[in-house]
This record gives sequence, C-alpha cells and structure tokens, in this order.
Amino acid sequence: MDARTICDPDGDAADSAAPLVLSEQDRARIARRSRIGLFRALAAQAFTGMLVVLGAWGIAGKDAGLSALIGAAAYFVPNALFAMRLLLGYFGPKRPGSLAFFWGEFLKLLAAAGVVVLVAWQWGGWLNWLAFLLGLLGVMKGYVVLLALRRLP
Repeated sequence: MDARTICDPDGDAADSAAPLVLSEQDRARIARRSRIGLFRALAAQAFTGMLVVLGAWGIAGKDAGLSALIGAAAYFVPNALFAMRLLLGYFGPKRPGSLAFFWGEFLKLLAAAGVVVLVAWQWGGWLNWLAFLLGLLGVMKGYVVLLALRRLP
C-alpha cells in the first residue's frame, strides 16, 4: 500500500482519491512556516556571505574583502528581491503559484549572471576573482548553516 493512500479504520484503501482538506488554521500555519523559512534562508545567506567577506578582508586585504562583498551581493540582492516578491504574494488576494516561483527563480539566476558579467566587464582588472567567487558561493550555500543548526523550514 502506498504511503499516500488514505485508509479507513478497517485498513482498506477505500478513498484513495479523496482530496486533502485543510482548515484555515492549517493554511495559516503553513503560510507562516514558509514565511519564516524565507527569512531564515536570507539570514543564513547574509551570515555566510559576511563570514566570507570578513575572512577575505582579514586574510588578503581590502581589495579581496570588497571583491567578496561584490560577489556576495551579486547573488544575495536578486535572491532577497525574489523572496520579497514571494512574501508580498502571500498578502495579496491571490497566492503565488508554482509558475511564479519558477519564473522568479529563472529571473533571479539571470540577474545574478548579469551582475557577474557586468562586474567582469567593469572591474575585472582589480577584482580578486577568488574572493569574488568565494563570496558568491558563500551566499549560494548559505542553507548549509541552516542544515548545521537543524533549522531548515
């Protein structure tokens, strides 16, 4: 028997196609948990980004710290804007759907790639590329902090 099958008290799979019905309280709890998860993910990304920036600054100097900051911001800013868009969708009359999520994710990644290209074009001469990429990856992998703290939403 499949784990998703709804069973009656006798153990028969009588209503396996019955829809899941959520109360308003359940919906509010799920929405609240998802909003908290978004804020936790953003905070973890900001935390790891700042750790990389401070580490680069302390180890390799001001230019490396600034390069890491630009790398961290290249992913954090589009990600924060995407998260704010999702959060604003919860307060509107219509909840954001899966299509809005995938388009937002696509635009976020496109914006981050655009910032990387712009930075390479404008400041490629003085940029510390290792620190830049570590800042970018530090923010991208910020959820590892949530994994370590067992605080994933």
